[in-house]
Amino acid sequence: MTQPNHQLGLIALIKRSRPINLITGPIIYSMIIPLLILDAFVSFYQWTCFPIYGIPPLSRKDFIIFDRQELKYLDWISKSHCTYCAYGVGIVAFVSAVIAATELYFCPIKHRAQSCPNCAQERHYMAFNEPDDFDFDARLEQSRVKEAGSKPHRQRP
Repeated sequence: MTQPNHQLGLIALIKRSRPINLITGPIIYSMIIPLLILDAFVSFYQWTCFPIYGIPPLSRKDFIIFDRQELKYLDWISKSHCTYCAYGVGIVAFVSAVIAATELYFCPIKHRAQSCPNCAQERHYMAFNEPDDFDFDARLEQSRVKEAGSKPHRQRP
């Protein structure tokens, strides 16, 4: 009988990981540096310039949502990955909203309707709340296959 995901230890998690994920992990996590710098600069810009322009401030907490720690079917490493992604995605959304508010102040002209093939692409997200015995790893693999068209990853024994 296999252990639920949230009970796996570090060695078991490393053994079941794809080697390419272990190799590229440091590259992915190195993006925290530019994300933190971007966050600091855009926050400083908003704090200093928005009051001058009379633009209502945006709250970072409306964009950065740390909610996956509640999910019992995620192991502790997956939860830490989710925290990183929630911050990254939230900061980019926050920055986009700050830029959009600035654009609206300086140049409120609609953009020409253009198709953006990647903008409307449907992503295969899984539901947030699943039962405690939900097999996250199996569903993650299905999602990867759908999203990237990759071959299924064979689990190690």
